[in-house]
Amino acid sequence: MRALIFAVEEINADTELLPNVTLGFHVLDSCDTLRRAAQGTLSMLSGGKEAIPNYHCHGGTPFAGLVGDSGSTRSTLLAQILGLYRYPQISYFATSPSLTNRNLFPSFFRTIPSDEFQMKGLAQLIDHFGWSWLGLLANDYAYGQFGLQTVRQEIINSGACVAFAENLLTSQPDRNAPHIINVLKKSTAKVVVVMASDSEFVVVLEELLRQNVSGHIWVASEAWATSDLLSEERFKGILLGTIGFAIFHGKMPRFGKYFNSLNPSKDVSDPFITEFWEQTFACTWPSEKNQVIVMDNATISPCTGNEMLYVQPSEEDQRLSLNVYTAVYAIAWALHNLLYCKPGTGPFYLGGCANISSFQPWQLLHYIKNVNFKTRDGRQIFFDSAGNPPAVYDIVNWQIPNSQCSPSCPSGYRKVIVRGKPLCCYECARCPQGQISNQTDAAECHPCSWDTWPNLQQDRCLPRPTEFLSYGDPLGYSLAAISIFSTLAPLVVLRIFICNNKTPIVRANNYSLSCLLLLSLFLCFLCSLGFIGYPQPEKCLLRQVAFGMVFALCISCVLAKTITVVIAFNATQPGSRLMKWTGVKVSYCVIGFCIFVQLCVCGIWLIFSPPFSEFDTETKPGIIIVNCNEGSPTDFWCMLGYLGLLATISLIVAFLARRLPDSFNEAKLITFSMLAFLSVWVSFIPAYLSARGMYTVAMEVFAILSSSWAVVGCIFVPKCYIVLFRPNMNSREHLLGKSRT
Repeated sequence: MRALIFAVEEINADTELLPNVTLGFHVLDSCDTLRRAAQGTLSMLSGGKEAIPNYHCHGGTPFAGLVGDSGSTRSTLLAQILGLYRYPQISYFATSPSLTNRNLFPSFFRTIPSDEFQMKGLAQLIDHFGWSWLGLLANDYAYGQFGLQTVRQEIINSGACVAFAENLLTSQPDRNAPHIINVLKKSTAKVVVVMASDSEFVVVLEELLRQNVSGHIWVASEAWATSDLLSEERFKGILLGTIGFAIFHGKMPRFGKYFNSLNPSKDVSDPFITEFWEQTFACTWPSEKNQVIVMDNATISPCTGNEMLYVQPSEEDQRLSLNVYTAVYAIAWALHNLLYCKPGTGPFYLGGCANISSFQPWQLLHYIKNVNFKTRDGRQIFFDSAGNPPAVYDIVNWQIPNSQCSPSCPSGYRKVIVRGKPLCCYECARCPQGQISNQTDAAECHPCSWDTWPNLQQDRCLPRPTEFLSYGDPLGYSLAAISIFSTLAPLVVLRIFICNNKTPIVRANNYSLSCLLLLSLFLCFLCSLGFIGYPQPEKCLLRQVAFGMVFALCISCVLAKTITVVIAFNATQPGSRLMKWTGVKVSYCVIGFCIFVQLCVCGIWLIFSPPFSEFDTETKPGIIIVNCNEGSPTDFWCMLGYLGLLATISLIVAFLARRLPDSFNEAKLITFSMLAFLSVWVSFIPAYLSARGMYTVAMEVFAILSSSWAVVGCIFVPKCYIVLFRPNMNSREHLLGKSRT
């Protein structure tokens, strides 16, 4: 079917064959039954969904001809119907000689030779080897019985003798195999001609295996000469040296590439491709009720449609596909000749020509009888007076003996020459990582493209999965949930401070700076979300800069609070000149200067070497890591180092001021917070450098959340505890009293 569709598409794309004419097709499955074959033929003739004999309901485009059926019995029925109306029929596998009767089948043609040619050819093959004493096996259908009679007569005419002639009885489950084996064992004839299908002959082979009978040379008809069923390893000892005729194996350029490009998502109009997909990949399309199928204690995985199709049709399928392909071209060339008929020189009454848009079936039949063209692989195709093509066969010989210095290297391996030994002696080495070989005895392996990676067998490339810290991953959505929850903490503390802004403990620790610090902590928690999700170019450009700026604001607020504490305690001494520095302007100047320095660092980073999104295929084999390249590692570490410098200064100043007299000295809290902050980021450096893939980003998110919580917990939790649960300590008298003591 796919060979037919490929041929139609190829012809429609050809600018020389049938220009400005588009071929269409309609595929019906006869299901190997006469009833369905007749039904389908009548519906095609009627042109509608229902079969209405002698009525023609085609709208617009004419019905040119029919390609099929495969079996001789069904083709005979079709030929009887189509012959009444003179519709051309071209079969690709019906070999019965009775179909050559032009009185009964006036419009029948085929692209496979008649059995009459094959049987005479088999007799000539036998005569060529000088075999004069042989046996015959045939099925009890018309195919086998005609072959039996023809080959017997030809053998006798050549002077040879038939030792026995037995029938495979298709009506019996054992196909009469025990009797046939007894005849084989008693006879001295060692050459046996078999004219039957593989599904019939395999029963005889099974019996031969069971009784351990071997030593015969089998001559095969085309019905089983290229059978995959009989090519199994267990039959090799019996079928050693088998020779026979096979359907001609020509070339269809580009068909292999077309066949492997099939996909259920692209070929939605093809109802057969889903079944083909299940058989090829041993999967099943999940239904709404059933997601996983369990069969014979094995789980069959669901089909996704993303599987990579890299298969070769069986030997027999390739040969039959060529016949279908040739049949379509025969109809196309007949239509082409009809199209270019010149009025006055045409083959019909008074030199008339047919109209390509409204021709009669008998008119096209005339052109098919006289078609003569050359295929793309160089064969000359025409039909004789009986509708047969040129009789061409392949002679196949089943070789089993193997004389090699080294065994063949399978797919996924390459040949390695062994020093000091002949070229024919080699070793098989697995392809290097990232490379494949898809043929036997490959001399070298080929690398996959950057976005693909070899499968386990290393015989084909599969799309690489991508990795990044996604919201869909457990790690990603856990960190995202923690980040969102964490943003509530500074907002809750800010609410507590606003509601208690007149109380001494809130006012004593620089209320405005505390509020600004809480807002910066809110932004710190929030900026961690910028590291989760797909690394878009805009996100890569801004996320590290945003992190650096909000943390610079946070630490500069802490530093300003620390400096304010020191100035405030020293300004209370008599005659101190620090009184004029106790206002909020100094704090804001410190914050502004610290942020300005960080802004300059980030600005230089963005201008000269900005971060960007990249696909990393080197870190993890077989995986594409989508991440943000920081552009300049120097700028990144300068930005991070500046934050460490601010935190270190805050830690030192707060540590020196920890013993200043006060009932609630904030310098102690700042000392603990900066110590925890620096501990987190010092630990972050080796963890960040050793992590790979999305875990690198996860490390940074974890460090952001941990360090932010360190500031919130160490500075604000003790204050909130006093405000909410120890109101007796939140009084001016308590603060001053402890101070005097």
